[in-house]
Amino acid sequence: MQEKSVITSTIETARGVFAPGHLGELTQIVDFALVDAVPEETGRREKRLRLLPSRVVVYFVLALALFEHCSYRMVWSKLTAALTSLALARPAVSSLPRARRRVGAAPLQRLFETLAGPVAHPGQAGSFHRGLRTVAVDGSLLHAPDDESVTWRYPKRAGETVEFGYPLLRLLVLVECGTRALMAAAFGPESEGELPYAKRILSALDETMLLLADAAFDGNEFLDAVHRSGARFLVRSGARRVPTPAEHLGDGSYLARIGYGVLRVLLPVRVIEAALTVTLAGGTVRTEQWRLITNLLDPARYPAAELVELYHRRWQAETTYFSIKATMLDGRVLRSRSIDGLDQEVYALLTAYQALIRAGNDALTGRPEVPMGRISFTVLLAAAAGTVTAGHGIFPGTLIDLVGTIGHAALGALLPAHRRQRVKARTRKNPTSKYGPNAGQRPATSQNYTVHATVTFFEHGLDGRSRR
Repeated sequence: MQEKSVITSTIETARGVFAPGHLGELTQIVDFALVDAVPEETGRREKRLRLLPSRVVVYFVLALALFEHCSYRMVWSKLTAALTSLALARPAVSSLPRARRRVGAAPLQRLFETLAGPVAHPGQAGSFHRGLRTVAVDGSLLHAPDDESVTWRYPKRAGETVEFGYPLLRLLVLVECGTRALMAAAFGPESEGELPYAKRILSALDETMLLLADAAFDGNEFLDAVHRSGARFLVRSGARRVPTPAEHLGDGSYLARIGYGVLRVLLPVRVIEAALTVTLAGGTVRTEQWRLITNLLDPARYPAAELVELYHRRWQAETTYFSIKATMLDGRVLRSRSIDGLDQEVYALLTAYQALIRAGNDALTGRPEVPMGRISFTVLLAAAAGTVTAGHGIFPGTLIDLVGTIGHAALGALLPAHRRQRVKARTRKNPTSKYGPNAGQRPATSQNYTVHATVTFFEHGLDGRSRR
């Protein structure tokens, strides 16, 4: 005997032409009131009710970030897939890019700035060090379309006689360690270095934070600005810096002052030098020299060996970029072919990413023993995309459930609790890369490794580091 089951569901959405304006369960994070407010604040709200109101357009642009592999028409179909009973009008494909231009980038920028910020609760594992919230700053590059309307602002790299590759957009983000939530972001042409963009996000720092950064941010003026913000910093120093020890401390670090000829008042810092021995599973052993500079001057409260280990959290900025560039964009070139459109698209990517991180952190409300590092961003993205297509969770239920469909999916597919340290195979696949080919410094295959650090004092300074 053949049997069958009938499953029905009730879809709650906004009325009339506003119905397609949602983001599935993420609508509870990027809610209607917020999305209605940002066009109003930025002067981009419609003056008459259209088939594509500003609210719907903002949600459509955010949905483009969740479905980067889909065309405009396919994304619209996903937003309306569960709303067939409403007999909604289907806009012409050309109407969607026109609506994007009408709304512009300002509402998406304001939306990101509203959602950006820390999400870790006080003391949450991986996000704090001795009472300080650890944050990391780093930059990366996105590829823009090769179009004359774009290249005047985002030029391609150029050799002696020819330009090559795609136009490049430099993106710099401030990330909360542990959760990988975005605190702030700045972007623009690649021709500007990372430091000018980093100075734009200094306002996001305060006295409760400890900033981790690599040698690209070892600038006297930048470190002084971070110090004046009240934040602490732990930054890797380049080989060109030659600090003069003023006092050697018991943990192997020493005090010094930096900013000669640059700062009106020299900045007192503590310098930690360490020799790292990295042993790969294949038997290869390599050594590295690290010099860290910090304004945490108390060696008793902040031991040098502890700070050397803490510095490794800086790599969570790289994980953030992997989530955005590889998981969300899947290595694709940005789709917008105008400057304002690119700005809008990047802010939409950052906003969608932040909403996913907030959903993942909310899922841990009842599971404080689970660190955010075990939440898979790939699972968050897939689950959120599924709720958009199903039209699920647009309005919260009568019982507020912070976990929801997205959270339950993430908790059901946690990453391993104990993850082995692995070094990635390093090869140059991009012919336009500024880095040289792998000449044996890195393994040809990914391998597990162990690392041992010894705090020391380099009497002859640091060896220069080559790009590879």
